[in-house]
Amino acid sequence: MHIIATALSLLVCAIHVYILVIEMFFWDKPQGIKAFGLSPDFARATKVLAANQGLYNGFLAAGIAWALATGQRDALLFVLGCVAVAGLYGAASSSRKILFVQTVPATAAMAAILFLG
Repeated sequence: MHIIATALSLLVCAIHVYILVIEMFFWDKPQGIKAFGLSPDFARATKVLAANQGLYNGFLAAGIAWALATGQRDALLFVLGCVAVAGLYGAASSSRKILFVQTVPATAAMAAILFLG
């Protein structure tokens, strides 16, 4: 796989590991409150839900890492596609910022895989 495609895929993986850590462990801490623009009351009330979201983001990161480690191009495209769709949904339902944090990097990685090899 082309180095740019690998680097972009690793970037998406790292983003999702970061999201996992913030959502699962720092949601109601200053880091999570700042990262997601939350009020402390809202963060406390939704801590369990955020941890669940974090776990799913971890599964996306694991899928990317697994596909890269095993050289499974189609699996990598599938997981990156899942990331892109999740980002579209998040942008439509929660914050447009998610489009740029999730969908754009995932789409760039997919394009690099498809067009650079």
